[in-house]
Amino acid sequence: MQRITQSDINALRRRIQLQDQRPASSPPAAHSVGQGSAVSALERGIEGTEQVTPLGRFLLQEHLYPNERSHGSVRIGCLQDLPCDAMHDIGGEHMRSTDAKRWVFLDTETTGLAGGTGTCAFLVGIGMIEDGGFRVQLYFMRDFDEEHAMLDALAQTLAQYDTVITFNGKAFDVPLLETRYRLKRLHNPFRSMDHVDLLHPARRLWKERLGSCRLTNLESDVLGVERQGDIPGALIPQRYFDYLRSGDASKLAAVFHHNVLDIVSLACLNSVLLTVLAAPDRAGLRHGLDIRGLARWLNKLGKEGQALALYRTAIRSGLPRRDLFAALWETAQIERRAGRHDEQVQLLRDLARVSAMHRAAAFVELAKHYEHRLKDYSLALKMTRNAQRHAPSEELCHRERRILRKLSAAAKDGKAGATGPEGDSLG
Repeated sequence: MQRITQSDINALRRRIQLQDQRPASSPPAAHSVGQGSAVSALERGIEGTEQVTPLGRFLLQEHLYPNERSHGSVRIGCLQDLPCDAMHDIGGEHMRSTDAKRWVFLDTETTGLAGGTGTCAFLVGIGMIEDGGFRVQLYFMRDFDEEHAMLDALAQTLAQYDTVITFNGKAFDVPLLETRYRLKRLHNPFRSMDHVDLLHPARRLWKERLGSCRLTNLESDVLGVERQGDIPGALIPQRYFDYLRSGDASKLAAVFHHNVLDIVSLACLNSVLLTVLAAPDRAGLRHGLDIRGLARWLNKLGKEGQALALYRTAIRSGLPRRDLFAALWETAQIERRAGRHDEQVQLLRDLARVSAMHRAAAFVELAKHYEHRLKDYSLALKMTRNAQRHAPSEELCHRERRILRKLSAAAKDGKAGATGPEGDSLG
């Protein structure tokens, strides 16, 4: 067992003294959130207003980013004129509202990074698009007895919005908050909201080039934001516990600033994604890997015409060999579905010559083309055997037997397909 030192006892006494100086957490008269009194000097380093609610007190801090201000390369005023219909594609499902004024951006700072029942969100930041700019509100519990009031006030604010937008929030922030609402027996505001997690669309677009799609990486490489003096996320829980022990909130200023930057970056990143999806041909993507990422995303959404144009742009941009061959393969699949079989066959023949990764699959697709579309069973047999040499399988053995039966039947009828000169170059 760890020995209790005199410094631990002194820290406990200071904390009890601060609790005694703070007003009672359950006031006799209720005040609506937003009608708070100026926070006392007790907090030493935290600016904001103390909010008095029927369930207790907590601290609220607000920031307004005016439309004239920029966050990296994104002007805050751009949030006023977003192509909101593209949010259906970002969210991957039909959204109940495409009004940006009905969206709320959310990020939490917690007492632990692993989640679980014992982890609390001591600071919840939300951001909203308003006529005058982008407003950020930070809901802060100065001690654990303020969690109830903080969560209730947050729920009242979230009830005014239809969609919550997060970054990795489906895996962490929202499940954690839902657990806290359940434990406190409070209404869960997320049940009636759509949820868009920007981590997944960000990976679709930028993962091939950036590798890691952490928010700080996207800030630097996509938004052009370089954080100065930021606190690493891994250190934030300890900063809060240090504050609880000492009552000195001066070191929490960096935590609040960190959360504000997360929220603003989240809104600006959403703006970039919406713009790219709404007008892919005018997206201004300069890196071939980003262009291919967008092409793959559009292809998955069923927008094959736009995807094909972007694939061709990406191929011309000078992709690395691995990504070039993958782009050629994906382009061949679009050409097949569009019925442009000559273009498909040429791409497949090129891949069979130069790409070891796609060679067997290209031969299989060529075998299908010659067997089912052209009825050239001799070429179909040759392509099947080529595929067998590179990736033998029972399925290919079955295909070979079937083609041999067709060749035999065609020979009896005098209709055996003749191997054209184009087949001679593929060994």
